[in-house]
Amino acid sequence: MKFNKYTIKTTTEAEDIISSTLMDLGIEGVEIEDKLPLSDQDKAAMFVDILPQAEADDGIAYLSFYLDADEDNGPMLDSVRAELDDLKSFMDVGECTIIATQLQDTDYLNNWKQYFHQFYITADEPGDEDILIVPSWEEVREEDKGKMIIHIDPGTAFGTGMHETTQLCIKQLRKYIKKMKEDKDFSGISLSEGGVKKEEDSDPEEIEVGSGVSLLDVGTGSGILSIMAYKFGAASAVGTDLDPCAIEAVQDNMEKNGLDEAGFKLIIGNIIDSKEIQDEVGYNCYDIVVANILAEVLVPLTPVIVNQLKPGGIYITSGIIEDKEQTVVDAVKAAGLEVLEVNHRGEWVSVTARK
Repeated sequence: MKFNKYTIKTTTEAEDIISSTLMDLGIEGVEIEDKLPLSDQDKAAMFVDILPQAEADDGIAYLSFYLDADEDNGPMLDSVRAELDDLKSFMDVGECTIIATQLQDTDYLNNWKQYFHQFYITADEPGDEDILIVPSWEEVREEDKGKMIIHIDPGTAFGTGMHETTQLCIKQLRKYIKKMKEDKDFSGISLSEGGVKKEEDSDPEEIEVGSGVSLLDVGTGSGILSIMAYKFGAASAVGTDLDPCAIEAVQDNMEKNGLDEAGFKLIIGNIIDSKEIQDEVGYNCYDIVVANILAEVLVPLTPVIVNQLKPGGIYITSGIIEDKEQTVVDAVKAAGLEVLEVNHRGEWVSVTARK
């Protein structure tokens, strides 16, 4: 399908009312480009530690909308111009010129696939094998068959294994799941300093995480860390995420990897400030909690999540930019956890601790 792109040059002061006017006319989406500085609320919603460099606000905004090129756009454009003329009578709307551009007939839904190809996550420890991440549209090469292969598709939920923070978490998951399985066949027991410790006074209403190494994956996204944990030998996993898009992403990726998605429970909600979510997740019932989230989220998360860990349980975090390392380390220690490792990859940091 071909589209015509129409761009209105206006002022930042008028962009909201013009956007609303266009939508009232039946235009389904408006793209806004301006140089307004980000508010604190905007910055928090972006979930990034390194914000883009912004130019000084010049008061100009560009509003773009798209119409089907195979239809007669004349009547809609006449309506847009008439509404803009009305707005000029009581506010500064700037030039209000409209520039038309025809876009090529491109499959935008699938065109991005050319940029994501299979790749290896190299093993760090002797005896461990490299992990091959393969998207669904690529075939596994003959020479790679028999290796540890994870099928993950990028999509609406975060996590492909390519980012340094995800790889730091994968490294630590493999290390500690392997250690736990070698130390003891987990069956309602947890590692603790000096050996293993039985869990007592279990709540029958808590999530049944089963025997073996149990994982809580906070900020599940695509499900890659839970999938990796299963591949490394974990027996059960529970995830939490704020974004309902994670539900379908996890289902698809679990299925691609031959895992029973019905055995994985994904809870949508904010575990930091929702007692209801905390209760549903359960207390003192996870051998490992992994959270690949920004430092600003890890700080309030840590004193909450310590309650989900079994005594002796392992807390694996990443998503931490280098200059926030001490902030997270301090938060981990303040929550009563013992810092075991601080690892770096590129400009990113992972902090691993024990309850």
